[in-house]
Amino acid sequence: MKQGWTYKKLNDCCEIEYGTRVVQKKDGGTVYPVYGGGGETFRMDRYNREDCLVVARFAMSKTCVRYVTGKFFLNDSGLSINAGDELLQSYLNHHIMYLNDDIYNLGKGAAQRNLDVNAFRKLTIAIPSLSIQQSIVSELDKINELIRLKKEQLSDYDKLAQSIFYEMFGDPTENEKCWEVKNYDEICTLITDGEHNTPKRTDSGIFLLSARNIANHCLNLNDVDYIDSEEYDRISKRVIPQENDILISCSGSVGRVCSIPKGFRCQMVRSVALIRLKENVDNTFMEYLITLPYTQNQIDNSKTKSAQSNLFQGRIKKLRAIIPPISLQKTFSQRIDVIEQQKTEIQSTIADLETLLASRMQYWFE
Repeated sequence: MKQGWTYKKLNDCCEIEYGTRVVQKKDGGTVYPVYGGGGETFRMDRYNREDCLVVARFAMSKTCVRYVTGKFFLNDSGLSINAGDELLQSYLNHHIMYLNDDIYNLGKGAAQRNLDVNAFRKLTIAIPSLSIQQSIVSELDKINELIRLKKEQLSDYDKLAQSIFYEMFGDPTENEKCWEVKNYDEICTLITDGEHNTPKRTDSGIFLLSARNIANHCLNLNDVDYIDSEEYDRISKRVIPQENDILISCSGSVGRVCSIPKGFRCQMVRSVALIRLKENVDNTFMEYLITLPYTQNQIDNSKTKSAQSNLFQGRIKKLRAIIPPISLQKTFSQRIDVIEQQKTEIQSTIADLETLLASRMQYWFE
């Protein structure tokens, strides 16, 4: 404990406010995103939160604390926390963010982890003077701003890659260059979804990927499940994912895409689909084609129109792709490789900054 600081239970220095139960069929709209314990689920025409930290209450994932910017609606799967008089809200937000793993470990349940709210209320909050709180906020905000700027650079490189695509191939929607167009089942040797039955998870082992782990052009392993070798062998009787196979998220935020890197052992659950291309289609070309409005619009029209959108294997097979000459696809791939090298350097810097942020948060809040 730091000299001069006080330490109180969360319930004694903050106010917990639950979200409100809503359903898409009755309450759905178009303006404000609806959040619970995870990402956006649907949209509504009213909001009840703005620029607010959200803690998952039901169906907790390992990333159970997140900051949501702008106006949004918080449903009853999440809660927010208002700082008392002794705390700056911005300081409390950093503190709660640091406690993410502790909060996740308060979850109970096997099939669905739900927050033990009584235990959550008893978490300890460190309270220095308001001037020290402001100093801590200033330091952590500066690191977060550097991380944000580096992530903007990554976004700029993605826009550059998209620009190169349009320069070389034109807009696939218009197909003004008259490229051949084929269905996915004509250009793939394999199209399959992940394991249908719920695999037995472990704390370490071989990666078990779900839709949340698929980010455009990369894997997000911050919140990933694992299976042991026995479970991997059981699932692999259907298909063994290989280097350069393309993975597509097929549930929730449908249509994100990445490739399996070299030496990466994994399996997938049903919310992820895998496609394996024939030799006349370049992996990098196809990956970028999928991220463009040309393909994303097809996916939007093909996914189920329900509370939880899904893209099924049969509909993936009917998606359409332009097929320029393989030599041109390869040239595009080479140009993208240069961009990816730059992105790798930026990602390394981001990792270093995130390590620094974690270290400073541990120093202040431990």
